Amino acid sequence: MQLDYGIDIGGTKIELIACDASFEVRHRQRIDTPHDYADFVDTIIRLIRDTDALLGQPARAVGIGLPGVVDRATGLQLSANVPALTGRTVGRDLRERLGRPLHFGNDLQCFALSEAHGGAADGQPSMFGAILGTGAGGGYCVEGRLIDGYNGIAGEWGHWSVAAHLLAEHGLPVVDCACGLRGCVERYVSGGGLAMIHRHLGGEGVDAATIIARAAQGDAAATRALDVHRDLLGHALASLILAVDPHVIVLGGGLSKDERLYRELPAAISAHLFRGVRVPPILPPVFGDAGGARGAALLTRQHRPTP
Repeated sequence: MQLDYGIDIGGTKIELIACDASFEVRHRQRIDTPHDYADFVDTIIRLIRDTDALLGQPARAVGIGLPGVVDRATGLQLSANVPALTGRTVGRDLRERLGRPLHFGNDLQCFALSEAHGGAADGQPSMFGAILGTGAGGGYCVEGRLIDGYNGIAGEWGHWSVAAHLLAEHGLPVVDCACGLRGCVERYVSGGGLAMIHRHLGGEGVDAATIIARAAQGDAAATRALDVHRDLLGHALASLILAVDPHVIVLGGGLSKDERLYRELPAAISAHLFRGVRVPPILPPVFGDAGGARGAALLTRQHRPTP
């Protein structure tokens, strides 16, 4: 039985899954993410080789979902969630040590690829997977194939700029982003963005889950923060529709668990589209947090030569 591995690298956990030819999971393992780079490389190599030994054969190929982006000219990684990887040639170092095919994508793109195969967007001509969690990002698939783009950053809608007229309308400041830009969508529509909006409107310093729970109980400040957040998110997704016109949008990340989003977001998006443009279905994920490793395994299929 031939197996492909998918590895999802997170800020605290690393997950490996081994999939058979039909992409049924035959083995799953989670370990803590090392914070030292040399230890990180050693850990990934050991994890792969230990899995080979356990399953009695080496994987046909390994897909790895890394957080952040890679400079394709230098091979250097930029990763806020795993700082030890920043400034390192992660792909080259792992390939040299392991000596077998490795395929890389970022964690957000792997989420989208997973949902395009057997997930919420299975069988759709195109889909966009939009993550709303600690940050905001995503991936774009056409006919089940991940489109990564010239720089490998297709889907980074979280680093578009929020429209100036919306910031003025809601009385919000232009916030610096860790990417080096200012006013990025991510800083307003992520979980931390919702908390920032709540504070700016006079609410307490509480997290997104608490704001959502308070709004459900009728709290006025929490409700106002969610209204503003939904308007900004609606505009961002309307811009996404105008840019790539996906047949379906699948939400992921912590905020995707709020059931009201799926009822209220279509109208919020439509308010920022011109007449005649329809909002595609906005769907919850099938695989959720488990999609990253599965999507990484699917990367191996995408890059496998056609027989």
